[in-house]
Amino acid sequence: MNIVDAIILGLVEGVTEYLPVSSTGHLILASRALGLDSDETIKRAVDDFNIVIQGGAILAVLGLYWPRVLQMIRGLIAKDDDARKGRRLLINLIIAFIPAAVLGFLLDETIEKHLFKPWAVITALAVGGVWMIAIDFWRKKKFGTEHVADTGDTIDDITWQRALLIGLFQCVAMWPGTSRSMMTIAGGTILGLKPRQAAEFSFLLGLPTLGGACVYKLAKNLKHAHVTGTPNLFEQLGWLPVIVGVAVATISAALAVRWLVSFLNKHGLAPFGYYRIVLAIAVVALTLISTK
Repeated sequence: MNIVDAIILGLVEGVTEYLPVSSTGHLILASRALGLDSDETIKRAVDDFNIVIQGGAILAVLGLYWPRVLQMIRGLIAKDDDARKGRRLLINLIIAFIPAAVLGFLLDETIEKHLFKPWAVITALAVGGVWMIAIDFWRKKKFGTEHVADTGDTIDDITWQRALLIGLFQCVAMWPGTSRSMMTIAGGTILGLKPRQAAEFSFLLGLPTLGGACVYKLAKNLKHAHVTGTPNLFEQLGWLPVIVGVAVATISAALAVRWLVSFLNKHGLAPFGYYRIVLAIAVVALTLISTK
């Protein structure tokens, strides 16, 4: 992997991580387009690299939503009304995180073996696109087109039951191409949150979810390298590409998050659904052409 590859993958990760279009799916397709999946040993390192650079997306949310993070920290030590809201939010995030943490640990090997494939990603992109369009249609029919973005509860109104359901929605995104953001944002809107508020909860839920995935994948890679006597991802790909990938992902994720919140308020989820369907069709066409 060279620096240009790292920049491209960092951009793909940062731009798509919090957009409901599937960062994992885009990274798998981008890695394939760059020819980084031709060798099985390198492919494994690149797959781990694609998870590790999610650290950039974590840094972006920490920077953009620092007041919320600080509110949750205060919730552990203070007792005023603002601190109580922060403590409640922290508890809800932990509850929402637990299902993915458990299932991710149990199913990691199975998912890597069977679902990190272009056709699995294409299927998830298309089905997810149709689902997002259907959700937007349902919300507009229920609330009307003029008030659909302003109708619903805020992040402070989330109960632990709704947090758990959003966490279960997130588990579906273990299928590459589905999109963690899509499932949590769409799940939140189905459960009564404003799209903007559902997006904020999704971003904050990404902190433990992506952080846990980064630490787990990195530890797993280093352990495998130590046990087998093979190079770890830093030795295979180099330290500089990893650092560059994380840095590029941080900047691009911060810009994407700011854009997404404004876009959801104006246009809802449907445009992302159409994008996913068009992308799936385009990838199918390219795949069929390349196999001829």
